[in-house]
Amino acid sequence: MTDIEKTGPADKSPVPSTPSAGPEAIKAIPVRHYGRYVSAVIAIAALVAIVYAFSQGKINWGAIPDYFFDDRIIKGVGQTLLLTALSMVIGIVGGILLAVMRLSRNPVTSSIAWFYIWFFRGTPVLVQLFVWFNLGLVFEYINLGPIYKDYWSSFMTPLLTALLGLGLNEAAYMAEICRAGLLSVDEGQTEASHALGMSHGKTLRRIVIPQAMRVIVPPTGNEVINMLKTTSLVSAVQFTELFRYAQDIGSSSGAPVEMYFLAAAWYLIMTSVLTVGQFYLERYYARGSSRSLPPTPMQKIRANLLSLGRPSGGMA
Repeated sequence: MTDIEKTGPADKSPVPSTPSAGPEAIKAIPVRHYGRYVSAVIAIAALVAIVYAFSQGKINWGAIPDYFFDDRIIKGVGQTLLLTALSMVIGIVGGILLAVMRLSRNPVTSSIAWFYIWFFRGTPVLVQLFVWFNLGLVFEYINLGPIYKDYWSSFMTPLLTALLGLGLNEAAYMAEICRAGLLSVDEGQTEASHALGMSHGKTLRRIVIPQAMRVIVPPTGNEVINMLKTTSLVSAVQFTELFRYAQDIGSSSGAPVEMYFLAAAWYLIMTSVLTVGQFYLERYYARGSSRSLPPTPMQKIRANLLSLGRPSGGMA
């Protein structure tokens, strides 16, 4: 038998490899965002133009600090905050009840809740205020038996008109917010709590509502801020709050436009405080859903200041 000779490259002795000098240094070059620079310049130029236009207008800016802490303005701020708080209490309590009625399997209560939400969301707040204020044309007097009896015009004070008009309208919006929050909780949570012997009410209080708050809190915070601004409408039904006092001062001082700017400044201050409170409330209810809580404003400022000292490029 003939041996088959295998052909192939001749065996070579291994050549010792030279030690590597290491990877080449990479110089990181940041990407240039020219569009950001152009848009920033345009935005700053527009802001400067607006400020210049207002500075050249025929507005007595000195009248604003003169009345900024006027007793009537401070009283108006207090009335605005009080009306906002009371109206939101009515709206939140009514919204929770309407949301539960809407989710009920009883067709009567579910239909009543649907009709309420449809009516109050479909009509303007100002119209509702005027309707409550002039409802004496339908009900000449109110009779609660031995408790209370008086003419409707005496019973429906400007404060009560404002509370009913704002609070009942807000309940319709809060009902949809609460309903969305309740529906966001998985049904397995309810089934598990019922399997453990918990009642429906206890399940709602201890299991469903705490988890639904993460969805309910952000839009509710927006509704509080919106309610604070909507209170300016109640001046139409003779209730004196911040905007009404600003109007009165503007009429007597001959500076109506300046008082509008003063009222706007106070609204901005109040809404800014409420925005900070909303942020921390959302952060509190985000503890069970996020691995890391969102940074606070001070943490953001500290991080931005530290990033300014770092080099723009780096070694990889």
